[in-house]
Amino acid sequence: MSVPVPRRFAGQLRFARNVVFAPARPLLAQLVVTRFCNLECGYCNEFDKVSKPVPAAAMLARIDAVAALGTAAITFTGGEPLTHPDLPAFIARARSLGMLCTLISNGFLLTPAWIAALNAAGLQGLQISIDNVAPDAVSKKSLKSLRGKLAMLREHARFRVNVNSVLGLGDARAGDAIVVTETAREHGFSSSAALVHDGDGHLRPMSARQRTVFDTIMAGDRSHSQWLNYRLFQRNLIEGRANSWKCRAGGRYLYVCEAGLVHYCSQQRGTPGIPVTDYTVADVRRANATRKACAPYCTLPCVHQMSAFDTWRPQRLAA
Repeated sequence: MSVPVPRRFAGQLRFARNVVFAPARPLLAQLVVTRFCNLECGYCNEFDKVSKPVPAAAMLARIDAVAALGTAAITFTGGEPLTHPDLPAFIARARSLGMLCTLISNGFLLTPAWIAALNAAGLQGLQISIDNVAPDAVSKKSLKSLRGKLAMLREHARFRVNVNSVLGLGDARAGDAIVVTETAREHGFSSSAALVHDGDGHLRPMSARQRTVFDTIMAGDRSHSQWLNYRLFQRNLIEGRANSWKCRAGGRYLYVCEAGLVHYCSQQRGTPGIPVTDYTVADVRRANATRKACAPYCTLPCVHQMSAFDTWRPQRLAA
């Protein structure tokens, strides 16, 4: 007699099955719900100030499409996804289809009512970016602006919270990331650090001070996936060394832009550029098998992590 799998474990089980038994099924899809953002951070190229939210019917169709491919996890992103009024419905649809569901937000628009809606929809994880102690021209996402939001999340959220800092924005406030990391952990949240990249997803040069701060943060990291990504990918990059790996973007990892097209990632738009509602298992297999010329100096941890499970599988096609 089969035993029903509790809903909270269904996504984890699907993820594990995909890793081991189903290489033609995506592990993670990131869906842009709007390109509009309420902030203007100097290092970000993934937003504008004019776009309208993706219509709800179109977004629900995209969620259904990635689920039909057997995708294990979905992350809603932007722009700023909390500017989309139908976000809870998207989360609920993803969860009803058995996928793990997380959200990337700058956190500025969080309220107790928003958190309650995310709880009710079944959100499982939220990543907030905090880059400095006080806002500046490069990043508005500061601890000064968001400390109250962290307290609100600690009190009300029933989902995991991770605080991410982008490093490489300059020497003057490099040490701010350590303060942000310590504050996140004091609230009981996990923390992570990402490397600032250029428009191709490649690392911008980092100073010795910035590298020291990055090492300090990672030395205290308690997340296995973050530590592994640091050891396998990020450490080489900040020391100027290329990584030799098999990028599975477009296959194990899908990036679906606001127009509903699948791209290798946010920094490699245009390829393959196929509507997700038309994306097939054959497309997944082809992308998994394709070597990407941008891979050696790629800084995108989500692509690294989803690709790392298939290091032993061959990759035969040239980009």
